[in-house]
Amino acid sequence: MGGWPRVQGSGQLRWLALSAVVIGVDQWSKQLVERTLQLSEAIYCLPVFNIVRAHNRGAAFSMFDGESGWPRWAFSILAAVVSVSLVVWLARLERRANLLGAALALILAGAIGNVIDRLRLGYVVDFLQVHWREHYFPAFNVADSAITIGAVCLLLDALLSGRRAAGS
Repeated sequence: MGGWPRVQGSGQLRWLALSAVVIGVDQWSKQLVERTLQLSEAIYCLPVFNIVRAHNRGAAFSMFDGESGWPRWAFSILAAVVSVSLVVWLARLERRANLLGAALALILAGAIGNVIDRLRLGYVVDFLQVHWREHYFPAFNVADSAITIGAVCLLLDALLSGRRAAGS
């Protein structure tokens, strides 16, 4: 019976592997866009989708983009606090809480992916652009997508947990 002792209720830290993969894809895709496109240059892909290089110094949907340097540090500190909180939450999760584990891992990856940009570049590289005719949704990136998918999974987990509790 050798080996490492098992930690009672070792949580869902295994989901950190998903976080690592998403962070890698996010950073790789942003560097590819930076090497390939000039700022504001776009590549038409579909009637409703473009690849465009955009720099976001603000928050989601470019809020606070025109502000001086405070958003960079404020959002970096916020992302760091949220990231630590998410890792602690993952560590304390029950082993069977897979949907919640995946949701937290995706949100964690998105937060870290964007904070890497903020600290390294002073802005976040966005490049996915959805539009309908002349109406354009603000550009986003893989990290933003991970946060959105993670939030949807978080809501779905809460809904399913509520139904399970009501059925008990």
